[in-house]
Amino acid sequence: MQPVDSTLTQLALRVVESMGYELVAVEFFQHGGGAGTLRVYIDHARGVTVDDCAAVSHQLSGVLDVEDPLPGHYDLEVSSPGLDRPLVFPEHFTRFAGHWIKVRLAEKIEGRRKLEGVLLGLGALDEAAGTPPVIIRLEAEGRVWEIPLAVLESARLVPDFGDAAHR
Repeated sequence: MQPVDSTLTQLALRVVESMGYELVAVEFFQHGGGAGTLRVYIDHARGVTVDDCAAVSHQLSGVLDVEDPLPGHYDLEVSSPGLDRPLVFPEHFTRFAGHWIKVRLAEKIEGRRKLEGVLLGLGALDEAAGTPPVIIRLEAEGRVWEIPLAVLESARLVPDFGDAAHR
């Protein structure tokens, strides 16, 4: 996922929100030979159709051609976030509190890089000096984990199909 403050994310945010959609996430993958894929996930309260994706793709493509933030050839894909929706922006962690999520950490916390549990929401660590880092609170493995947003590599909802087998 692209960082929230990246040029690509900010450019996509301008286009997507001006069209009345929610920007969920932006991914950029490099392939062999210098080509890449720019994937933009969008959502809407009524859901997302293929026509929605095509409209956003058309509009975003024009802006990308003018702004030219990526060198070389790349494919643009606009998609709905799916059932295992990525959680990227801080407001996602507030909105989906109470939901089951999977997280992957960029660095180990207490020997762990992967956790799965119930998202309790956002918070801040109590630090005497400076601004406290923003954290997510996750109930997993019988305890509450406090994970700085800066350490998250990825976070996704776990789809709920009515069975508790994965929990």
